[in-house]
Amino acid sequence: MPYIDWLGKDDVVHHHKEIPYKTIDCQEVVGDADSDNLIIKGDNLLALKSLLPYYANAVKMIYIDPPYNTGNTSWVYSDNGDSTLIKKWLNDTVDKEDLSRSDKWLCMMYPRLKLLRELLKNDGIIFISIDDSEFGHLRMICDEIFGSENLIETFIWNTDGNIDNQKKIKNNHEYVLCYGKNAETFSSPPVIDPNIPSNSKLFKKAIKNTIIKNGVKNPISKVIIPKGFPSNFEKGIISKEMDGYPIKYNDIKVNNYKLQNDITIESGWSSKQMLLDFIENGFRPVTDSKGQSSIFYLTNPAGAIYVEKVRTDMQSHVLSVLQNFGSTQQMSKTLATMGISFDYPKPLKLIEYLISLNDDQNSIILDSFAGTGTTAHAVLEKNKKDGGNRKFILVELEEYAETLTKERIKKVVSGYSYKNKKKNIEVASIGGGFKYCELGEEIFDERGELNAKLSFSDIAKHIYFVEFKQPVSKGSIASPYVGSHKKQHLYFYEERFRMLDLKKLFKTHGTYKQLIVYTRKCSISEDELKKHKVVIRYIPYDIKDN
Repeated sequence: MPYIDWLGKDDVVHHHKEIPYKTIDCQEVVGDADSDNLIIKGDNLLALKSLLPYYANAVKMIYIDPPYNTGNTSWVYSDNGDSTLIKKWLNDTVDKEDLSRSDKWLCMMYPRLKLLRELLKNDGIIFISIDDSEFGHLRMICDEIFGSENLIETFIWNTDGNIDNQKKIKNNHEYVLCYGKNAETFSSPPVIDPNIPSNSKLFKKAIKNTIIKNGVKNPISKVIIPKGFPSNFEKGIISKEMDGYPIKYNDIKVNNYKLQNDITIESGWSSKQMLLDFIENGFRPVTDSKGQSSIFYLTNPAGAIYVEKVRTDMQSHVLSVLQNFGSTQQMSKTLATMGISFDYPKPLKLIEYLISLNDDQNSIILDSFAGTGTTAHAVLEKNKKDGGNRKFILVELEEYAETLTKERIKKVVSGYSYKNKKKNIEVASIGGGFKYCELGEEIFDERGELNAKLSFSDIAKHIYFVEFKQPVSKGSIASPYVGSHKKQHLYFYEERFRMLDLKKLFKTHGTYKQLIVYTRKCSISEDELKKHKVVIRYIPYDIKDN
């Protein structure tokens, strides 16, 4: 596999492990108070690390729209690190004159992609918008992080934008890279590209095709069609025919829509095994590889055999070129009705379509370069249309996280109005809600000790993730109990774990695989601990997940 190297790579390959965990503190609840939707203001590198105790291996879909690094708009490299190079770059504005801008961009993206992968479920997928400026570099680091075998598709988005310019070749496309954490688990999306004509056979409940097919892939062979085989005509006789395919070695006699005699037909066949299964099944429907119920029958006048497939589910017909999904200019006009001005927002229709490629209506969808919150808007729209219960998590660093992102989704949730040519337009509430959050205290203080400002719940969520690499279930935490996983029970006794504490745990639990206790000190002997299957983890050393 090709290898990519750049200035600063060695400093960032493991940088995601050095990022501190922080608490995620709710500042405001909008709409439904029970909603699990989140908008988080803060550095997305810190936020992604801090989300791990809650959402590791839990996110079904990620969409991100990172800086394109074209040089036309600047961005700031803000990731701190120990190396001289990274410290030199810290808070540098990256623009067109910066000869190391691709190195900085790669250093910025790499640790974020590593953390995003940890948040994905095993069957999760990630979509990344990009243009030609960094497409090649992005593809190579994604191959390195996700595995080249997990590339699902490189979508080309026809941007539908302004092409009235002086360029020799008018560029009207961008890319959307799609990777799976495990591409083998990605199933055919129950989606038909909206550009497909409405009279396409894809929309038909049943499709009919002849299985008489001659060619290299369909070798000639004889099939005996037994008495009782169905036909699509009530009665008649089709004479035997030895010239041209299908060769009919017998007269075909039909009465009451059924074959009255055994016949032999020679031809090439497109679905020979399924035809034989249909015969073996007593002419009852059989299921093809796509789960479609299939029947076979003779036709008149040629005596050809047709298959009719009845579709039970929505067909999948996803094209790699994304067309007619709106433009950034159109989206800017929509945002203007909310009193929001923002450059190059992705179209709502595009993100909504990408969400539809994820077939789980109860999934978590994450966007860590949230901008004005189009991903959240799209999630709410999809839920309204199909009754789904998708949840969104947005992360945005800039100050407009509160003034634009939060306010936009607040208007979507609650409804809003605007004036258009002196006419007042009312936009109805879409429903739902979210929690607006900010990053809070670090889990560990500057001495490496547990932060004294943290609640038991904050610490419990963190150590559960450190121990089991997954988020703790809601409602399980009750000091000193943290949670359980596969008959392993986790406890947190901050100062000391005593024999009296152990006896209490015996009464609480019957059979168990082991008891895991996080504590500063333990006054129970090693033999006693081993006897009762107790594992001691010492604070703060064993609580760190680096």
